[in-house]
Amino acid sequence: MRTLKKRLQEGIKNIYLLQGEDYYLYDRAFLLIKKATALCYDDFNLSVFDDENFSIDNVLSSLESLPVGGEYRIIVCKNISKLTEKDKSSLLEYAKNPCPSSVLVVYDFLSKFDFIKPFAQHVDLRRFDRKTATAFLVNEFAKKEKQISEEAANTLLDYCNGYLTRAVNEIDKLVYYDMSNTLITKKLVENVVTKDNEFVIFELTEALGRKNGDKVLQILDELSKTQGVLGLITNHFRRLFFIAISALDDKSLASMLDVKEYAITKQRAQAKNFSALQLKKIFNLLEEVDFNIKSGAMLQENALYFLTLSILYI
Repeated sequence: MRTLKKRLQEGIKNIYLLQGEDYYLYDRAFLLIKKATALCYDDFNLSVFDDENFSIDNVLSSLESLPVGGEYRIIVCKNISKLTEKDKSSLLEYAKNPCPSSVLVVYDFLSKFDFIKPFAQHVDLRRFDRKTATAFLVNEFAKKEKQISEEAANTLLDYCNGYLTRAVNEIDKLVYYDMSNTLITKKLVENVVTKDNEFVIFELTEALGRKNGDKVLQILDELSKTQGVLGLITNHFRRLFFIAISALDDKSLASMLDVKEYAITKQRAQAKNFSALQLKKIFNLLEEVDFNIKSGAMLQENALYFLTLSILYI
C-alpha cells in the first residue's frame, strides 16, 4: 500500500491484485488507482462485479470493451467467493495478454485469485504496523482540528484489533463527543469505543496465561452479554494448540486453518504463555464442553464460565 502511489506515478498496470485483511485500505487503494487513470464517465467506464453478478464471460467482455471519452476503463471484481476451473483458466489466459486500455482491479480479501499474481501488480493491504497506523490516525484527527495522544491512539488501535477499517469509523464519535476539548485522551477512548470481540478474546487469553483471576472475571462479565463468544474462545484456543504442535510457518498454518497470517503471528507470541501440555489439556477440554453442550448435558450459558475458569486452573 505504501508503495502503490509511487508505482502509479511510474505507470498504470493493467491488473491490480489487492490482498490483505484491513478492508478500509482496499477502497483507499482503489481511489489511488482511479485517480491515476484519470477515469471519466463512470457510468460507461467503470464496471463492478461481485458474487451477485459475477460471470467470467461478462467480465472478459467488459475488459475487452473500449473506454468512452478517456484513456482507460476500470473493471472491479469484489471478493468473488467461488471460481470454477473454467473461470480461472479464462482469466489467466486474459492476464497473459490484457487489453491495454482496461484496468482490472481485484479485491481479493478471500485470497481466491493467487493464480494471477505473476501477471498482476500485487498490493499488500495487511494491517499497518503500529507506528504507521498511529501516524495515520494522528493525521486523520488533525484534519478535524483534534489531537490524539500516543497512548490514546494505541488504545484505539487495540480496541479495534489493529484494523483501520474500524478505527476510522470511531473517529467522528471521538471528535464530537466533547467539542470543548481538542485532545483525544486514553480515558475518552475507553469510555466511548467498544472493544472488538477478537481483542477481548485476546485480552482474556492473556489473563488466563498469566493466571490473573481478577482480570479473567472482569472480562467474563463483559463477554457474558455477547452472543457467539464461546465459539470465538474455542476457535482461539484450538489455533493456539495447533500453533504449539505444528512445525509449519505462519503463512502455511494460516492457510491450513483458513485464517489470516496476521492472526497466526499474533497468537504465536501468545502461545508462549502456555506449555504444550496445558494446551493439550485445554484442547481436550474444548472437545468435552462441545460434546456436553450438543448432548444437552451442559447449558450454553454455563459453558462460558465453566470452560474459562477450568482453563484458569489447568
